[in-house]
Amino acid sequence: MSEQPASAVHAVARAPRTAVLPGERMRYAKIRLALGDRELRTAVGQLTRRADGWLDQGPWTVVDKPRPAPGGDVHDYLSQAPYWWPSRTPTADNPWGCPYVQRDGERNPEVDSGTDRQDLEKVFDSSYDLALAWYYTGERQYARKAADILRTWFLSPDTRMNPNLDHAQFIPCKYDGRAIGIIDFSQSYTSVVDAVALLETGAPSWTSADREAMGEWNSDFLGWLRNSDFGKQEAAAANNHGTFYDMLVAGLAYATGDRGLARRTVREAAAKRVDAQIAADGSQPLELARTRSWHYSTFDLVAYTRLAAIGENVGVDLWAHRGPQGQSLFAAVRYLLPAATGSEPWPHPELEFHRFAASDVVHAAADAGDGAARRALPLLETPPGGDLWALRPAAEQLDSIAG
Repeated sequence: MSEQPASAVHAVARAPRTAVLPGERMRYAKIRLALGDRELRTAVGQLTRRADGWLDQGPWTVVDKPRPAPGGDVHDYLSQAPYWWPSRTPTADNPWGCPYVQRDGERNPEVDSGTDRQDLEKVFDSSYDLALAWYYTGERQYARKAADILRTWFLSPDTRMNPNLDHAQFIPCKYDGRAIGIIDFSQSYTSVVDAVALLETGAPSWTSADREAMGEWNSDFLGWLRNSDFGKQEAAAANNHGTFYDMLVAGLAYATGDRGLARRTVREAAAKRVDAQIAADGSQPLELARTRSWHYSTFDLVAYTRLAAIGENVGVDLWAHRGPQGQSLFAAVRYLLPAATGSEPWPHPELEFHRFAASDVVHAAADAGDGAARRALPLLETPPGGDLWALRPAAEQLDSIAG
């Protein structure tokens, strides 16, 4: 990593108004970095290596796919259901090989071509890495690239995405889109919300016009999530889909200034999600039923811990909640600890076990005050690319199976 430029301490007294990331804690980390903290400098080196990898990629746009979404508008986002496969050999009369059949946990490689899914993941990951790198280093190249990526995907009239997910996770010859396709956004879009908040602390490449336009896009998207049939169906989902939906709504509500909606969403999740989805022993029965039970157990807890972080911004302590049988986020994290630390094997079906997948949620529980999680920290497996918790203390899904 290059030496810190003078601009590295830009606006150091200003905490970002992030929805999930703890802005005040990040402001303090930035001060420590400016004062020469060696551990943080090492972490920033890992972060900037990730950000550097994005500088010669993108920007991406929904209008580049080879064919538009079923509605015919190239600005509509399109993705294909990942676990559905053709049951017949494609022919001229049946070019898709329909009907499609479900194979849970087995990703069909054709979903990564011809749709927007892969490009969307790159938009989410790159804008987050680049905004974080700019925030901690002040190097303008990172902010310029992040702004270009965000404008191209969300704002520029010729290339922008429409603020809906009407055609997410379609199934050929069966559905033009599905409510569960909202997970394409709900699992990661709050990182984009936070990336924008980081840029808004003074990035020279992010203008007041950009800020206003992004706010309008987020408001329109939040309206679609709350009022569309797909959005209402996803809100009623009982597993990780429902948890991530709540996290997305709460994050967007906070970012667009509706603190009341954010507060209600987090508060109602205590009974609606924690009590219903987490058992007394901390297991998550609906996630354990999957062929990727470890992945989905950690995945759901990413949503819970991020939702709890949003709650901290609006005066709701989701970590403190205890259900009628003792259900809690702490119990759910503790259920993972034997496998997360390597002391015991994971006793449920898992097609591809990655121990590091639990690292961030254990960090989150430790930060929230759980002693068992704190004791587990030295035993965790370091995620690929290094442990960046000190710089971005909010859980990510570290074993993404999105491709």
